[in-house]
Amino acid sequence: MATPPLAGVLLILVILIDLFALGTSRLNAIIRAVALQGALLAALPLVLAGWRGAEPELLLLAAGTLAIKAFAVPRLLLWAIREAAIRREVDPLLGFVPSLLLAGAGIGLCFAVSAGLPMRGVQGVTYLIPTALSTTFCGLLLIVARRKAITQVAGFLILENGVYLVGLPLAFEMPWMVEAGALLDLLAGIFVMGIVVYHITREFSSIEAPPAPTRGPERAAAAGLPSLDPTTRGC
Repeated sequence: MATPPLAGVLLILVILIDLFALGTSRLNAIIRAVALQGALLAALPLVLAGWRGAEPELLLLAAGTLAIKAFAVPRLLLWAIREAAIRREVDPLLGFVPSLLLAGAGIGLCFAVSAGLPMRGVQGVTYLIPTALSTTFCGLLLIVARRKAITQVAGFLILENGVYLVGLPLAFEMPWMVEAGALLDLLAGIFVMGIVVYHITREFSSIEAPPAPTRGPERAAAAGLPSLDPTTRGC
């Protein structure tokens, strides 16, 4: 079955965002890319159903996805990088170019494997399942190839977007089942709060009050000098 033109464009953009997240070191850019990907996923079920033929349940699914994936969780991540004073992924476990090469090979493998799956042409979208598998793979790669916890949370969100695409065919039969996947985004929000609390706790635990200045013989003893106190001079 042929892919609707607009749906095909959305799926291509989803994969390009996966590659962009793996190829940049700027955390701010990664988070905004994840937010854009969430907005694309929110529009996808409406595009597949037809803008005028969308049922109220699908409209609610799109609105919930847009609110959580494109606004709530990305804003929380942006707040986290400001609080933790983290701007870039400086020393990744796997370099950016090798990450892109591995992602390209993984995407090609996902498209090859999904060619034999019975759900390949679901809802008239030929590349829905291959894109879902590719996004899941890229999210997992971002998690294991980066050191910063914020980047790993972003990878978890991309992975969850792939899971969302896998379950999207159920949206036309059981939209509430797909909406329950938002719980994974809430879990990501808990991760972010834990990261911020950890960094704040570590920062405050490293700040120690200087010792109070000593006077007289105590100051001399602390400095390793002979005491000038006449009561202790002969001792």
